[in-house]
Amino acid sequence: MLTNKQLSELRSQLLQEKQELEERFKLNDHYDLSKGHAHESVGELSSYDNHPGDEGTELYEREKDIALNEHSEYELHNIDKALEAMANGTYGKCAECGKEIPEERLEAIPTTLYCKEHSPDQTVSEDRPVEERVILSSSLGNFNFDDEKDEHVGFDDEDSWQAVAEWGTSESPSDLTNPPDHYNDMYINSDENVGYVEDFENFVGNDMYGKNTTFYPNPGYDKYTEELDEEGIMTTFGDLPAYEHDPYVEEDE
Repeated sequence: MLTNKQLSELRSQLLQEKQELEERFKLNDHYDLSKGHAHESVGELSSYDNHPGDEGTELYEREKDIALNEHSEYELHNIDKALEAMANGTYGKCAECGKEIPEERLEAIPTTLYCKEHSPDQTVSEDRPVEERVILSSSLGNFNFDDEKDEHVGFDDEDSWQAVAEWGTSESPSDLTNPPDHYNDMYINSDENVGYVEDFENFVGNDMYGKNTTFYPNPGYDKYTEELDEEGIMTTFGDLPAYEHDPYVEEDE
């Protein structure tokens, strides 16, 4: 059982640690978490002009501040609970089994209210950051529908990456051993069709029954017809039933 002297020394230690924590919170403004976004602390209005590497560094620092703040708040909470137990006369006894907590344990962890056997902090947390649930491994090509035999037309994570990457990435042609001819070809599967499978589906118009009714002039149409002319065929899959109704193909006089 703790003597009055030991209890007084432990109380003084707890009060000193509490004062230091509160002073730390005051000086760093709770690790600068009172602001809604890290940009507010540096005067940035957006992330558009920032390098992805800089954004990653800021995100890491922000996550570290959150972790340190939670640790400090948890420590302060335990100090308050220990001081409350001292005031109630229950300090030094396990809150679970009621047995006396060894003096050595109280000297090492003055905030504890449990004996070693009933300590709630015995297990190591296996919780992982929520960011790990989202994986955009564009360089590896691990996407939802890559294992399917036919190209999937659904908008999956691969299409999400392509939609963002076509506006530019942190890479440049000088970063690659075999650089592409155009910046639009910098990201993986840049030549893949988005929203359709066959090239002709990009310019063929269908009616409500799925029948091809017309063609629309666009770069894809021009490229497709040029490739067919080079091969000396009309289409790669046979004649289109409505090809003669193409308003953009002049009829022979």
